[in-house]
Amino acid sequence: MFSKFTSILQHAVEALAPSLPLQEDFVYHWKGITHYYIETSDDKAPVTDTNIPSHLEQMLDILTQEEAERESGETGPCMEYLLHHKILETLYTLGKADCPPGMKQQVLTFYTKLLAHIRQPLLPHINVHRPVQKLIRLCGEVLAAPTENEEIQFLCIVCAKLKQDPYLVNFFLENKSKRPEVKSPAAAEGGKDSVLAPDTGQSQADHPGEPQAAAAAAAATSSPAANNNNTNNYNLVTSLLNLTKSPDGRIVVKACEGLMLLVSLPEPAAAKCLTENTELCELLTDRLVSFYKALPPSMDPLDIETVESVNWGLDVYNLKEDAAVFTGKRALISFLSWLDYCDQLIKEAQKLAAAVMAKAVRERFFVSVMEPQLMQTSEVGILTSTALLNRIIRQVTSEALLQEIVYFLLGEDKEAETLATVAQNPLRHRLIEHCDHLSDEISIMTLRLFEQLIQKPDQHILHSLVLRGLEERNYLENKPQEEREEREPLENGQPHDAVDLEEDPLFGDDLSPDSRLSGSDWLGSSPQHSPDHSKSDGKTEVHKIVNSFLCLVPDEAKSSYHVEGTGYDTYLRDAHRQVNSTPPTEKVFCFCLLPLKGFIFASVQGLLWRLPAVGLERKSEASGEM
Repeated sequence: MFSKFTSILQHAVEALAPSLPLQEDFVYHWKGITHYYIETSDDKAPVTDTNIPSHLEQMLDILTQEEAERESGETGPCMEYLLHHKILETLYTLGKADCPPGMKQQVLTFYTKLLAHIRQPLLPHINVHRPVQKLIRLCGEVLAAPTENEEIQFLCIVCAKLKQDPYLVNFFLENKSKRPEVKSPAAAEGGKDSVLAPDTGQSQADHPGEPQAAAAAAAATSSPAANNNNTNNYNLVTSLLNLTKSPDGRIVVKACEGLMLLVSLPEPAAAKCLTENTELCELLTDRLVSFYKALPPSMDPLDIETVESVNWGLDVYNLKEDAAVFTGKRALISFLSWLDYCDQLIKEAQKLAAAVMAKAVRERFFVSVMEPQLMQTSEVGILTSTALLNRIIRQVTSEALLQEIVYFLLGEDKEAETLATVAQNPLRHRLIEHCDHLSDEISIMTLRLFEQLIQKPDQHILHSLVLRGLEERNYLENKPQEEREEREPLENGQPHDAVDLEEDPLFGDDLSPDSRLSGSDWLGSSPQHSPDHSKSDGKTEVHKIVNSFLCLVPDEAKSSYHVEGTGYDTYLRDAHRQVNSTPPTEKVFCFCLLPLKGFIFASVQGLLWRLPAVGLERKSEASGEM
């Protein structure tokens, strides 16, 4: 009660007294804080029962007022006093000791408001970024701590400042080889008196008027990036990672937002430190694996396909309502929500960091967890895992993660497929076999998986599934120009010397089990290059290619002969129209993609109709949805 009465009396005196110059007022409030530690022997009283919060608030108001009264970028005497008397360093020491109780919370709030309200850049100053760096280490040390809210606000404002000036991140990459400051026992014992002794007003800096130059010199000598040393600590990331384990969901979302800002910084040194010296990749993959393993072993593919999309951070739910819809909905939404975060994080990340994180997800989640699920013999397990993989592919938008998923499914080979490559990529071969599985549901779901893949803007998908098998099939005309001009006119839309496709074993109409090619025969059935086709001049036999594709499409799917306006010419005009509406940089790939998509789409429909006549109604619905 006495302290509260003193505080009220102090405010009344201040209101009646004439206003002091800002610097004198600022020094008065700072000395009010230091005198408390000198004169008070009871250090167990909470900080809220003292004048310290009021003094700190007044100091912030004075700094804000001083900046508003001066020209942009000009440092006033109060800010000079704060920098050169190392007030932030002193406050860090008090916050670390948490003396009086609750002081850490007050210091975190002061730092946060100072960085947020002051427009001029403060972090380049050595007497700002050093105590800020030390205070970062105190954040996230204890889960569910009473200061968690202030900790995450402080860390997020630092991340926001680094986002504005990315080069400043080099101040926060600490060299592991640098030993922390060690104080003698006598110095530690007398620290309270020496640090908090009454200020003499003498500047502790040699050149008080050159804070920017001093900061630049400090950056040149203390920046870990300048040392080219790979053993750096990224304490800002470490503290955020610790806070992602908080039981408070709001803290977790804020920590994830902070990590999103840090991974997007373009500094290569920060990106390398982020992926090599922190546990960010482990956090992403371990949590993804835990959410996946929490899913029920058996789920309806329709439930997986139709569950609503949830963006990370917006995952509000009701356990009773979710359980009433279908078992496992809550676990599925949690998995998809974290997958969305991983996808967005990799999408926003610096290119180097994105590639490393995507590869970690591939190795630690897809290869270690999903591949055994897809390779198992249980039909229920195969169906569920294939449906989940289909949903994952549909949801992923980041280029780096999509590429790793494609490499995981199809392999990285670009050459023509051989028996050796089949053995090297057993998952790709198994998925292709699942297209003709004994279970109709598995066949349909696997075909949908390939359809989802084809719709993704990745060149390797079409090359691996289609183009690599056509490169050696002599679809390029290599005859000299004079010979092409003298050849006979087309007969029935085909060249006179066109290859009889009916004789090609790959284009036969008889798809009975006895006439089907085995895997080894299929891989070795491509015609060999003739001596006349040793070199290519890039001219294509368009009609030959089109008819070759048409021979692959089952007769049931060839509707263009019966419906007017659905032939190849109409499709080609539509393709040209769509290509012309795309950006110039994407036209070449799009021009190749559109006809192939149409061909494969028709092939998928034809394969659906060739499945055994069991559950035709469901297959008809599936074909219609496609």
